[in-house]
Amino acid sequence: MLTYEPGTTLAHRLDPRSKLAFQIGFAATALAHTTLPALGALTVVTALVLAVARVPPLRTLYAYRFALVLLAVAPLVAAATFGTPWIDVSDGVTSAQASYRVLLILLVSAAYVRTTPVRASRAAIQRTIPGKPGQVLAIGVALVFRFLPVLRADLRTIREAIAARLGTERDAIERTTTIATLSLSRAFDRADRLTLAMQARCFSWNPTLPALSLSRRDLPVFGVAIVLAATALL
Repeated sequence: MLTYEPGTTLAHRLDPRSKLAFQIGFAATALAHTTLPALGALTVVTALVLAVARVPPLRTLYAYRFALVLLAVAPLVAAATFGTPWIDVSDGVTSAQASYRVLLILLVSAAYVRTTPVRASRAAIQRTIPGKPGQVLAIGVALVFRFLPVLRADLRTIREAIAARLGTERDAIERTTTIATLSLSRAFDRADRLTLAMQARCFSWNPTLPALSLSRRDLPVFGVAIVLAATALL
């Protein structure tokens, strides 16, 4: 789910620079405003983004299931106290609102990932930020987008292999240690193979990137991004 999928939606046809600007503006205003009306408005915006990109909400939430566990546990930890009254509801509510804002940002990010090719993201970053810093950042983003699905697939394979060998009968600490050790080993192996593959293909800091062009459909997106960023400063 958290990979690019070709399509013909409006979100697919937008320039990646306008989508990045929208994400930045959305994240800024989501982190700046904590009131319930603001969260309600951001929820509506998120629903519109998912609808335009045709991103299934349930599949997206399932893809973020591990992050959802952390977001759900955070309010419980924040509400707990070491003395009476043992539970501070106000702290729990504040943490829950923060977790919900992070969830909205993740959903909007999922829409971007699903509708934007990796090479287009690299081109957008590299042409927006000049010089070597832009190249380094663009390469890092491209490698993360390509490498993360592979690591997730390796983790799923390791868990299935352990389950097939009755590893689920072991205690939780032993299972966690085994999965973590094998996952790190596989990740380092993947990194070594990636380095060798990049060298074999004469890795270039300035490759021929796809052409990007802004159109009229990108102007409203830039406008919304500016409004969102402005509301974060108010």
